Amino acid sequence: MLRTIICLIYLQLSMNAWSQNLDIDLLRKINLERNTALDPTFNFITNSVAPIGIGTPLIIYSIGFIQKDNAIKKQGYYIGATLLTSAIVTTSLKFAIDRDRPFVTYPDIQKLTSAGSPSFPSGHTSEAFATATSLSLVFPKWYVIAPSMLWASAAGYSRMHLGVHYPSDVLVGALIGSGSAWLCHELNKRYFK
Repeated sequence: MLRTIICLIYLQLSMNAWSQNLDIDLLRKINLERNTALDPTFNFITNSVAPIGIGTPLIIYSIGFIQKDNAIKKQGYYIGATLLTSAIVTTSLKFAIDRDRPFVTYPDIQKLTSAGSPSFPSGHTSEAFATATSLSLVFPKWYVIAPSMLWASAAGYSRMHLGVHYPSDVLVGALIGSGSAWLCHELNKRYFK
C-alpha cells in the first residue's frame, strides 16, 4: 500500500505538466458543459457521502449488537477501520501535496458547493469508495455491489460536476478508498479470523 502511494505521488509530480492539461480540459468539459438541471441531484449525492460513510458501520455494528452477533459487529468494525484508514491516508496526502482547488487556479471553473481543504486527493471520493468496497467485500452479492459502486462513482463524478476537484483527484481518491478497504479486509482475514 505504501509503495502504491509513493508511486502515485511520483506520477502526480513527474507528469504534472502533461496531466494538468488533460485534467483541466476534462474538468472544463464536465463542469462548464454540464446539464445544470442535474446540479441539485449532484449536490445531494455529494452531501450524502458523510452520512452514509459514518452511518454504514454504525448501523451494521448496531444490528450485531441488537442480535448479539459478534460476526456482524466485527463487520461494522471492519468498515469503520476502512473509513479511518482511508481518511488518514487522504488527509495526509492532501496536506503533503497541497494542491489548490481547480476554481482557485482556473477562475472559469464554476464552484457549486463548499470546499475547504487542499484538492488532491478527493476525500469525498475516497470515503465513498472505502464504504462501497468494504460493503462489497463484506456482503459479496450483486444487489450490494452494484448500487454501492454506482453510488460511489456518482459521488466521485459529482465532485467534478460541482467544480471542486480535478479528475485526477477523483481517480486517486477512488484508488485510496478501494485500496484501504482491500488492505483492511486482508488484515482482518489474516489477524482476526
